[in-house]
Amino acid sequence: MEIFALLGDGFATSLSPINLMIVLLGVTAGLFIGAMPGLGSVNGVAIVLPLTFIVPPSSAIILLAAIYYGAMYGGAISSVLLGIPGASTAVATTFDGRPMAQKGQAGLALMAAATASFVGGTISVILFTIFAVPLADLALAFGPAEEFALVLLAFTTFVGLGGDDILKTIIMICLGLVLSTVGLDLISGQPRLIFFDQPGFYSGISFLVLAIGVYGIGEVLFTIETSQKGQTVTAARLTFGEMAAGLKTMVRLWKTMSVGSFLGFFVGMLPAAGATPASLMAYGIAKSTSKEPETFGKGNIEGVAAPETANNAASTGSLLPMLTLGIPGSPTTALLLGGMVMWGLVPGPMLFIEQPDFVWGLISSLYTANFAAVVINIALIPLFVWALRMPFTVLCTLVLVLCIVGGFAPSQKMHDVWLILGFGVVGYLLRKADYPLAPLVLALVLGPLMEKSFRQTLISEQGNILAFVERPLSGLFITIAVVFFFLPIVKGLTRRFNFLKLVFSKQQ
Repeated sequence: MEIFALLGDGFATSLSPINLMIVLLGVTAGLFIGAMPGLGSVNGVAIVLPLTFIVPPSSAIILLAAIYYGAMYGGAISSVLLGIPGASTAVATTFDGRPMAQKGQAGLALMAAATASFVGGTISVILFTIFAVPLADLALAFGPAEEFALVLLAFTTFVGLGGDDILKTIIMICLGLVLSTVGLDLISGQPRLIFFDQPGFYSGISFLVLAIGVYGIGEVLFTIETSQKGQTVTAARLTFGEMAAGLKTMVRLWKTMSVGSFLGFFVGMLPAAGATPASLMAYGIAKSTSKEPETFGKGNIEGVAAPETANNAASTGSLLPMLTLGIPGSPTTALLLGGMVMWGLVPGPMLFIEQPDFVWGLISSLYTANFAAVVINIALIPLFVWALRMPFTVLCTLVLVLCIVGGFAPSQKMHDVWLILGFGVVGYLLRKADYPLAPLVLALVLGPLMEKSFRQTLISEQGNILAFVERPLSGLFITIAVVFFFLPIVKGLTRRFNFLKLVFSKQQ
């Protein structure tokens, strides 16, 4: 009962007129920031952070959390409408969200993303409220070995992403891992794979550069080839009847959204994990457990619901280690942690005792921000869908401009712009050759985390490779990863055996 009393006091803080207005402004700003390729929650929070000194710390953290939440919702907008993930957390949404938009179901895809985000956010906030301290203790049990095993599990859930051609999927994962090693070595600091001695490669290849190139420029090139003169990209429309039908469809996906919520919250609270691996793992699990896995990547609404549920749940879960342990669970929460330190607050277990108004005001604001985000998002869906009705030539030009600006803005280097154009051509050719792009992006995103945790484990265990299976949690994750890896192979062999058996029986 004490939790409900503290939560009630928190709502008294978050529902005050000034804080409620801050939530609405923060969510709206975050929605558009998340929808813009090249920005995302990290840049949104960083831009607003200096302005927080004009309000009390309790209002400042509510503003930043609202922007964070809104940006997680907004990431689906560019993924669905333009096929460009504005941040790594929205990569998996592109896989089925963009094909749905191309079939004239952009409104349904955005409705699914908003609803799934709301479900993931709501479940994760409830878990946050009830299990904050115990789950923080569980997160402490995760070391580098467990992080490596978790990332390996994320990779193996995607082995079947390329359809029946498992070899192409593995090739793309290996290519992404190679690209993730470009730059300076994590341990020695020595340069690696500095192509053509270009100094821009010393900072590595950004996920944003690769994603905008293969999904943005590559999509434009492919659409130019297949489109007719004067046509629109999609006959997008949305009525209230379709919105109601979309909500009914989402009710049937309660299992997918439940799994994504719990998985996302658990993965999000792990230091250095975050929403990206959570969304990718949720997508892979949804495809592996689906009765129609062959429809994924072609416009399956379940492929939109699963990652959107997980990445919003993970965004809440990443706040947990920040508040209870002082360990940021994602780049955005690292900025929030820095803001707390600047405001004179010390994250950790004592924060719940010494600053209960701050903590419970933040937790209650997550409820209000989540509700405000889904309402604002659904209200603006007709506007977003209307944008798809413009002529192809106009939208194509707009996408190109957004790709170039989105790639240039974070680093302000022309090197990244040229890389985007190069990756765009490569993405177009890979798509023509029927190579899956998702494993490539997945490997580039998770590759650095995998390498860091792998090498940290070997250094701490003095080169003992068996340490990964000797630790209970990492051993469990690796066992599940092995099962996921061989499952598509076993399924393929079973289908081939049944086919040969059928042919042999007919011959007799």
